[in-house]
Amino acid sequence: MSFLNNLIVSAVQLMPKQIVGYFSSRYISGENIEDAIKVTRDLNNQGIYTTIDVLGESVKNREEATVCMNEALNVLETISTFGLKANLSLKPTQMGLAIDEEFGYQQVRTILQSAKGYKIFVRIDMEDSPYTDATFRLFRKLKEEFDNVGVVVQAYLKRTYDDVVVLNKIGTNYRLCKGIYIEPASIAYKDKEQVRKNYVQDLEVILKNGNYVGIATHDEYLVKEAYRLIKELNIPKDKFEFQMLLGVREELRNKINNDGYKVRVYVPFGKQWYAYSIRRLQENPQVAGYIVKNLFSGR
Repeated sequence: MSFLNNLIVSAVQLMPKQIVGYFSSRYISGENIEDAIKVTRDLNNQGIYTTIDVLGESVKNREEATVCMNEALNVLETISTFGLKANLSLKPTQMGLAIDEEFGYQQVRTILQSAKGYKIFVRIDMEDSPYTDATFRLFRKLKEEFDNVGVVVQAYLKRTYDDVVVLNKIGTNYRLCKGIYIEPASIAYKDKEQVRKNYVQDLEVILKNGNYVGIATHDEYLVKEAYRLIKELNIPKDKFEFQMLLGVREELRNKINNDGYKVRVYVPFGKQWYAYSIRRLQENPQVAGYIVKNLFSGR
């Protein structure tokens, strides 16, 4: 199956852009902010929250980073204007973190100042391992000034449990996910069951310390484990939420929502959807299998 999925990824990259767009339309709201508004409204009407993200790869210069910052500011204004139940997600390298850490910090700080005025929460996404420490430095510095900011931790990294123990001490708001980037075995677990085990351990220490967590997973086993921990530890509903990607495992998403738990869906949009789509498939070929399965089943 892994060989087949990788073969599909290679085939997708040779297809015309329009075909790739068809493959990806289930998972991306569209090219424009109006598309993200429509998807968010539809989800809000079902009692589901969103986090909106402007798609984009790592920027190459300060001018590009400034454009990305202004796009993020526009998302915040849009969320407020339309009264959407939504947060903002952003990638630190898109804001210039890889160009210069201080520059990246100032960019994100500007966004957080605006978000604070609108009373909107901002999630700093985690990228691949070269940026893990820099992202945590950025988050800790911002956390000293703002309470409307959170960060992502990835359960497949061997360091994550220790990171969580430290981050718990400053009242961190987390998104806990498995992790999607391809990392070497020296720093990341490769065995599926080991990743699951680490995820549950990370989640337990977060919940026990009373920190807020977005339980980001499409793995039904991990959802059941989260239910178990929430019940055993008697965790109030205002200390966690479940998070999922747009268009993935909608039946599981709806079950969690119907069970009375808060659900938030990641809603990406932007003109750089093509690069995002290809990169997502390269990082996680299994998604390609899901896409093709849905394509031929007419879903």
